Amino acid sequence: MGNEQLGKLGMLVIRLLKALAAPLILVAIVDAFVRTQFTLKQGLRLIRACAVNVAVACTTGLVLMNLIHPGYLWRGKIDQMLTQVPHQELRKVDNVSLDPIDNLSGYVPESFVEPLLKNNIISIVLAGVLLGAALRRLQQQTPDDPGVKTLVGAANASFRVLVQILEWVILLAPYAVLGATADAVGRNGLDVLYLLFPFVGIILLGLAIHALLYYPFIAWLWGKRSPKEYLLGCSDAALTGLSCNSSLATVPVTLKCLTEKLGVSESSSRLAACVGTNLNNDGITMYECMTAVFLAQALSTDLGMAQQIGIVAASIMAGIGMAGVPEAGLIVLPLVLSSAGMPSHVVEGAIPLIMPVDWLIGRARTGVNVMSDMVVAVMLDASEDRSEPVTAGLPPSIHEGEIEEIS
Repeated sequence: MGNEQLGKLGMLVIRLLKALAAPLILVAIVDAFVRTQFTLKQGLRLIRACAVNVAVACTTGLVLMNLIHPGYLWRGKIDQMLTQVPHQELRKVDNVSLDPIDNLSGYVPESFVEPLLKNNIISIVLAGVLLGAALRRLQQQTPDDPGVKTLVGAANASFRVLVQILEWVILLAPYAVLGATADAVGRNGLDVLYLLFPFVGIILLGLAIHALLYYPFIAWLWGKRSPKEYLLGCSDAALTGLSCNSSLATVPVTLKCLTEKLGVSESSSRLAACVGTNLNNDGITMYECMTAVFLAQALSTDLGMAQQIGIVAASIMAGIGMAGVPEAGLIVLPLVLSSAGMPSHVVEGAIPLIMPVDWLIGRARTGVNVMSDMVVAVMLDASEDRSEPVTAGLPPSIHEGEIEEIS
């Protein structure tokens, strides 16, 4: 069996994971609203944890670029490289913007079915929050209403059904990782890396430092988990992300690793991996920042601190504005480069140059994003108030014994 056939078999499993992701996120949020405490304090903790991580990611990337200056190696060579590297067509995505208002309007769906069909994760989260909050309010106002009890039971039963399907799919995940990786390397080869080694090397170095050094450190410092425990707990989810190049498709595996391998509470796991996944795009944000500075160096353009901060802001907005889909970082890169003041002909020329190696960088970005979801969950779990009773916020029909059973 050739690499292409292995890749196709691997993609079947990945497609199943992606098909499970959207409905699982929706029912997980709804179920979390009716079964657990979901407070404003937790939301603020989520934002704080994400802000700390993305600040470190951007700082790490900018420090590397300003110390090593890898873009200098490209000076005077961009025209030559554009003729040597084969061009590929960039996939278009409509309504992508760095304007917060435009992004917000794009998240409000025309129907509750649309986000599930398009895998728009922020719209799915919004729908889940609205449905969960409404059901929770009805639960508090009419706790004995049989219709409300039926809806609560249906949400929990749907979650358990999807988790059971997930467990079957997970058994095939290692083979999917093998097949997809073999196909990617077989089709693209390693020759192009020699030409683009300075660019690929500096991006991968930044991502590796953030994922393999900073995350274990913050998991130990903030989350009270040893680096070994955190890295082993992340391994299955990170490898799945590396394989399928989609943090959205990896959400089911992320949830399973958090609760079963790392012992993170369900509320913290769902808050970080379902609600906060579009805030935890450290990989995309670092990639956008470093690429913009790299190209500026190649063009003999020295960016001041104010300009680099502007690039950081645009990169964060781009990360929030894109769902966890393959090539998300590459798709919004033209917007970030334009916001950095680069002329349109440079942007148009740089994107095809980068695309042949984005299959590798994209998978590394996704792995970092997945690990970001998991470290935020660990941080939230360490900050939870353990003095509250376990059944706080649960419907009267669900008790501790049932929690153990459905968990």
